Amino acid sequence: MDVSLALIVIMAVLFAAGVYAMMERSLTRVLIGFLLLGNATNLLLLIVMGVPGSAPFYGEEGEVSDPLPQALTLTAIVITFAVSAFLLALIYRSWQLGQADTVEDDLGDIAVRERTDAEEDLFDDESTSDDDEATTDFVGVTTAPITVLNMRDHPAIVDDAPVDVPDAPAAGPSTGSGTQDDEREDRP
Repeated sequence: MDVSLALIVIMAVLFAAGVYAMMERSLTRVLIGFLLLGNATNLLLLIVMGVPGSAPFYGEEGEVSDPLPQALTLTAIVITFAVSAFLLALIYRSWQLGQADTVEDDLGDIAVRERTDAEEDLFDDESTSDDDEATTDFVGVTTAPITVLNMRDHPAIVDDAPVDVPDAPAAGPSTGSGTQDDEREDRP
């Protein structure tokens, strides 16, 4: 496989310039950096594709091109276009609201920047073993965020799905073995 050194250098320069441009505060420069990264990714996929050959049809003789890098390149083009359109909408809205496309610091950014190392370590050490035992935020509350409807609540609901039954016997005047099927037969 013979890869042109010029393509590799151009790809590296595009990646470096794209990352550098995306680190700026101006949304227009972020857009330009993202476009440079998209083009660098397309060049990377072109380099990875290898030696060009015939179209990959069934029964084709000789060198055949790999279709996967071509499909990935088309996908990268579509993703770059979609994110660029989204960034253009953000830039336009930012310009409408503030006559500028720069991202300003808010109070949360300033507070994070002024944290000391001791405060950062305190935030890292907040996890405890009690957090691993709880699987929901609604443990021990009397009301649940989800209301489960049964067939008794609404006549259009068919409530014949299999249900896990606990091992403890069901409380109530049932005369059978206490299974879910016996209780279902007693319902109207």
